[in-house]
Formats: sequence, C-alpha cells, structure tokens
Amino acid sequence: MIKRLLSKIRLFLPLTKSLQTGLLVATGMAGYMSARCPAHNLGTMLGLFFSLLASISGSTILNMWWDRDIDAKMERTKARPLASGKIKPKEALWVGMIISTLGVGLALIIDTGFGIIIFAGLFFDVVVYTIWLKRRTCLSIIWGGISGGMPILAGRYLGVGAVDWVGIVLSLGILLWIPTHILTFNIRYAKDYLNAGIPTVVSVYGTRVNHAMIAVSSILAAIAMGMAAWGIGMTWGCLRLLSVLSIGLVLLAVFMILRPSERINFGLFKYASVYMLSSMLLMVI
Repeated sequence: MIKRLLSKIRLFLPLTKSLQTGLLVATGMAGYMSARCPAHNLGTMLGLFFSLLASISGSTILNMWWDRDIDAKMERTKARPLASGKIKPKEALWVGMIISTLGVGLALIIDTGFGIIIFAGLFFDVVVYTIWLKRRTCLSIIWGGISGGMPILAGRYLGVGAVDWVGIVLSLGILLWIPTHILTFNIRYAKDYLNAGIPTVVSVYGTRVNHAMIAVSSILAAIAMGMAAWGIGMTWGCLRLLSVLSIGLVLLAVFMILRPSERINFGLFKYASVYMLSSMLLMVI
C-alpha cells in the first residue's frame, strides 16, 4: 500500500514542474520579506509558503491535464506522465483541483486580500492563459506572465497589508522576465510547437521579432527591479551589486538586438534566470 502510494506520488511530481514552482514560491517569499517583516513570524511564513506551493502546484497539474493532447505531439513533452498515459486524466484533474482549492482556501484563511490575489494568479494561469488563449494567439504569454507575477505581489501584500506601487513593480519585473523563458523555448522547440498547432511569436512574426521581444523585456525587467529596489530601501551595497548585475543583463540584451543568435539568446536566458534569483535574494537582505 505504502509502496503504491509512493509510486503514485513519484508519477505526479513531474506534473508540478518542481523547479518552476519552486522559483515562483521563492518570489512570493521574497515579496513578503521585502516588506522587512520579522523573519521569526514563523506561522505567517509557513502559511505563505504552503498556500503558494499548493496553489501553484495545483494550477500546474491542471495545465498539464488540459494540455495532455498537445504534449503527446511534442518530442520535448511526450514522455510526461499524462501525455504518455502513465496517469489517468481523471486522476490528474481531481488532484489538481483538490490541491488548488487547498492552496487558495489556506490563503483566504490567512488574509482575504492575499487569497484573492492567489486565486487571481490561478485563474489567469489555468483559465485565461492555458484554456482560453494558448491555442489561439501567441500573445497569450502576456497572461502567462501576469499569472507568474501574482505570487510576489501576494507576498508583498501580506507583508505591507496593501497593494502598493512596489508590489506592482515587482510583479511587473517577473512578468517581463517570464518571456525570456517562454520565447527562448519557442525558438529551441519551434518544430514541436508547429506540430502541436500552438501559435508562437516565431511562427507568427519571425525569429528576429522574437529575439527583439526577449531583449526588450529583459531590459525593462532590469529597470523594474531597480525601481523596486529603490522603493524597498535596499542597502547601498546591495543596490550597487544589483546595478552591476543589471548592467550585465542590459548589455547582453543590447548585444542580442545588434547580433541576434540562438547562442546569445540562450546565454541571455540563463543569465536572466540567475539575475532574477539574485535579485530576490538581495531584496530580503
């Protein structure tokens, strides 16, 4: 019985995209800590952590459930548990709904406003982005970015008790960072997306426009994080380090505009991920 349960859990873990979920949870925690809340407020921090973990994991499972047909057509995703038939769609649907409900429910218990923001993130991700727009327009990534910005906005809200301009700018920074991930994959796996019938910026507007969008969004993300750092009151030492990291991001982005290539694109993608994680750490110091 225990072995069977553990085996089932191992099958479901890939459906949560643990790395992506972990990064989004980390942004939520950073948003909360950016308000300079007492780190020893263990109850609130645990509630924040588990509500984000459950709601994001649940929404990711629901996304996988809805996209199982197109995942089966793509080389990159055809081995996923739902696409390969290792997990029944009905099982995934129920697990996703239960975990999502638990996450949003816990968030509402902690604070009504916090819970509403968490629910908004789940709604934008599952309903607006995945179910409604992903198969219709390449600009669906905007809504995917909005949902990705909700955890840090929720964390900031829980810390300061209101949606302030710093929280909005932090959320905007995440929204602008997410395209570097999605648009890079659009180039790397262009044939996969074409076979699955998913419209991408590459297939609709071409590679050059795709590269330009990645570069511009990276530059704007650096500006947004700089504004948020100033608003938070980041220490001078941390601010200087963030400035150096931001200059590196901007230079890579400008270089890609001038001499676009897949190599530079992937380098910018990796640097942007390290940059955003570093920014989150500097926010809480």
